[in-house]
Amino acid sequence: MSVHSHPGDATLLRYAAGTLPAGPALLVEIHLQGCPHCRAAVRRFEAVGGALLDAAEPAALAADAFARTLARLGPAPVSGGLTGGGARRDHLEAAFSGPAAAPRLPEGLVLPEGVRLPRPLTSRRIGAMMPVAPGVRVGRVHVPEDGQSNVFLFQIGPGRAIPRHTHDGTEYTHVICGGFSDPSGHYGAGDLVEADGDVEHSPRVDDDGTCICLAAFEGRLRFRGLLGVVLRPFL
Repeated sequence: MSVHSHPGDATLLRYAAGTLPAGPALLVEIHLQGCPHCRAAVRRFEAVGGALLDAAEPAALAADAFARTLARLGPAPVSGGLTGGGARRDHLEAAFSGPAAAPRLPEGLVLPEGVRLPRPLTSRRIGAMMPVAPGVRVGRVHVPEDGQSNVFLFQIGPGRAIPRHTHDGTEYTHVICGGFSDPSGHYGAGDLVEADGDVEHSPRVDDDGTCICLAAFEGRLRFRGLLGVVLRPFL
């Protein structure tokens, strides 16, 4: 797998600092498993963050500060903080090099022969793949650590396109298999594509096969045309 499109440095920095929301962080985690270039960038950001923490002046804490912090943290998030990089890095490298799991697929999802869902998805509940347009099925990926997240698994048939739209915030798309094109270029398996409010596009899947991709949205999509009206309740 040859990766051509990567998260921007700002996204990787937010991931390393633990400030990237859980939905986009899930996509970055999946991308990192197949991209040594971005794994190295995250290591550098973590090293810089660790050095800054080491150089910071100590500050006195309240006696119950640790207990209150644990209570606020709740379940461990997908993305790690500056001080947890080593454990997460070991997890990522083991997941990338180890054998792939055989997860229970969501209802309605058909994977091409030889394709499996990325390991970070295997422990998550994915809703049934609902038809929302000709040749387009969508299933919501549940991200319980962030109830406001919008993460969806798309299964799009050959030659089909997502209706033209723009974005309130950033749209992150990770290609699991197949490929698609928009005015900015062509994207295939392993690529992670970012699109913000300056981008209006209608991604079209290649004619030679189904495209399965994962998408996370900061903000909402703004569709153009009648078909977009049909998609609004789902996205």
